[in-house]
Amino acid sequence: MTWTVIPEPYDSPVAGALWRAYYTEVSDRWYLLHEGRRTDPDELEREIAKDPGADLAPPRGQLLVARHGGEPAGSAGVRLLDATTAELTRVFVHEPMRGKGGAPLLVRAAEDAARALGAVRMVLDTRGDLVEARALYARLGYRQTAPYNDDPYAEHWFAKRLA
Repeated sequence: MTWTVIPEPYDSPVAGALWRAYYTEVSDRWYLLHEGRRTDPDELEREIAKDPGADLAPPRGQLLVARHGGEPAGSAGVRLLDATTAELTRVFVHEPMRGKGGAPLLVRAAEDAARALGAVRMVLDTRGDLVEARALYARLGYRQTAPYNDDPYAEHWFAKRLA
């Protein structure tokens, strides 16, 4: 089976399902690590509703969906922070599809989307417990950098020049 990555409206049912899966996973990981519990379902719905992803829409952003064998398997978002800097966000691949090349494909497609938006630099933040993400970004040429935001959950910041 082959991978495809194409733009997707941030408010489509496919995008919504992937956002919910991503947010559930990262939220549950944080709460299990720090509080020994899973995310409260009502809290999850409130947080998802607070950030629907409108900033991932053209002309200043793009949401990409990866499909494996035609089925939605992952996503990545790009949004411009300024005229030359884009932020990579919402990089996610469903667990059964991990290790099959989808994540690097999504990140590279996001870099292409950022270039198309005029960016020459990509930044991102992540948490310490998301070790797989940090390893992926390092493999793809991202280097740790100084914080560029004050997100309370961010613990590591990365940047990459886009050729």
